[in-house]
Amino acid sequence: MLPVRTLPFLLLGAAALPAQIKLGIVGTDTSHVIAFTKVFNDPKNPDNVPGIRIVAAYKGGSPDLESSHTRVEKYAAELAQNWGVEIVPDIATLVSKVDGILLESVDGRKHLPQFREIAKAGKPVFIDKPLASTLEDAREIARLAAQHKVPWFSTSSLRYADFMMNNRSEQNNGVITWGPGPTDPTHKLELSWYGIHPVEMLFSLMGRGCEEASMISTKDMDEATCRWAGGRIGTVRTLRPYGDYGAVVFRSGGKEVMQTTPKFRVNYSPMLKQLAEFMKTRQPPVSNEETMEIFAFMDAAQRSKAAGGKPMKLR
Repeated sequence: MLPVRTLPFLLLGAAALPAQIKLGIVGTDTSHVIAFTKVFNDPKNPDNVPGIRIVAAYKGGSPDLESSHTRVEKYAAELAQNWGVEIVPDIATLVSKVDGILLESVDGRKHLPQFREIAKAGKPVFIDKPLASTLEDAREIARLAAQHKVPWFSTSSLRYADFMMNNRSEQNNGVITWGPGPTDPTHKLELSWYGIHPVEMLFSLMGRGCEEASMISTKDMDEATCRWAGGRIGTVRTLRPYGDYGAVVFRSGGKEVMQTTPKFRVNYSPMLKQLAEFMKTRQPPVSNEETMEIFAFMDAAQRSKAAGGKPMKLR
């Protein structure tokens, strides 16, 4: 039997889908744009996802963010020269040429103003991490998406590591995750910058239901803990300047399952298969509600840090 969530789309008939789904990129200042294009545009790639092609890109870029302005032109040139991607002058031109959009700007502050322009077209959007730089911006993105009936989702590729896929359960008694945690002064919600990866890992393994968060910090790390409904506890530790990824899952009967690097290798293919399916069905593989809870958690953790570690309810 087909999943119920796919039925509305299938009732439209096969003609509802073009033979090849054309995607456009907003923001050429992250290595993801090259990695994703290699998977979608190269039929000889062993991870190639057929029926999807990236055809256009808008550069974007942030002059006040080093990791943006030092890369935006380089990756735009590589997209055009190596992969035949058309570089367009603005977002309005981009959305007119494609069936779906990859909002890739490395600067989370740019996502809300860029999404405002994208949303007018009503086409499905993948928003790369971080969804936004503040909880307020994240909520406005969700509001605009609802207003314009835009399907959307955001995720870290770490959700799709084998360990994560095999150990997701709302019955896990508790989880500890860790990973790299550099911050950037442009992003006041500190965990949203790079800590979003182990945070996404935490919620992937625990599910929704986080109610109260606290965070303490040193020069070398942050540790944020949340109490889930029913008494479960999840903790994420971010390590500076960089650290390995890992996770421990606690189960009933005192059992635990641990996974550490190098098993947590970066592999975009599982995520991109989910992204391709989303562009076809418009059904997000990560619920918008979970993504918004993640931002409420990071917001509560940031308020806790400012208050010396005092626990804070999620807003």
